[in-house]
Amino acid sequence: MRVTFDPGGLADRIAGGEPLALARGISHVENESDGFEALLERLDGRAGRARRIGITGPPGAGKSTLTAALTRHYLDQSLKVGIVAVDPTSPFTGGALLGDRIRMGELSTEPGVFIRSMASRGSLGGLATATREAADLMDAAGYDRVILETLGVGQAELDIAVSADTTAVVLVPESGDGVQAMKAGLMEVADLFVINKSDRPGADRLEKEIAIIMSIRFANREPAGGGGGAEEVWRMPITQTVASESRGVDEFAAHLDRHFDWLTATGRLEARRRAARLRRAHDALVRRCHRDARRIWRDASPETLDSGASPYAIARRLYEASRRPRTGTLRGT
Repeated sequence: MRVTFDPGGLADRIAGGEPLALARGISHVENESDGFEALLERLDGRAGRARRIGITGPPGAGKSTLTAALTRHYLDQSLKVGIVAVDPTSPFTGGALLGDRIRMGELSTEPGVFIRSMASRGSLGGLATATREAADLMDAAGYDRVILETLGVGQAELDIAVSADTTAVVLVPESGDGVQAMKAGLMEVADLFVINKSDRPGADRLEKEIAIIMSIRFANREPAGGGGGAEEVWRMPITQTVASESRGVDEFAAHLDRHFDWLTATGRLEARRRAARLRRAHDALVRRCHRDARRIWRDASPETLDSGASPYAIARRLYEASRRPRTGTLRGT
């Protein structure tokens, strides 16, 4: 059942930094409650202040542990951290299946930390539209860093590349050779790499393989002419960490800061964020079309659906009928 709420009042509470209001706002966005887009629109002007960090990689790479260690680092700097942990979708409830808040343990009770587990809801890249909008709400609520931790299913993680300012791909020595990791598609979206659990054998070998692949990929991307201004080519760093012991996390955070500074100096930050806004506008349009399609299907008459026509003819008739002024239930042939 759809929930009616006051978007303006809730927006004010979220802007005031109330965690309970933020949790309710994200729930309204997830459930597409009446008025959820009005809530997002009222807070749109407050978003854009937080740095958004994407963390992805294959299952078992220790992404949640690394996220927790990075969050500790930011807390030590008196920064507020919002975390969106994207889990697989439960086939029964449609909710998040694993629940990263459980895996992050006591971190969820820390002042200045807000953690929300969300379901991928079938999004290939691990980020549903609602997940990006949850990050917007955290941003508007005054969190300094918003960390997006995704499934890392080895498919096209393009969603996180568009949504985050900086995307870190987390691998482990057992990930196999760099070429296979490259084929998985994860390395296509990386701004920097982390080899977690680097106390295991093979970490140095994997680092060398990644470095070789990156040198080949970017051999032809050197800026023409050289000299002057900010460096146009980002040299992707590779950090070895043992997140469970917080080893290497300070270096990882320093690389994140350096990448953000590079984005700002080259003008790429503004371009990335503009692309992210356009992506959200596109997704909002698609979502609205889906709602219209559900309404059209719900209002369709049994005569239309059971007419014996092909599925394509039925869909075409429903679509054409929806474009005419509505006079009640969609009927006709």
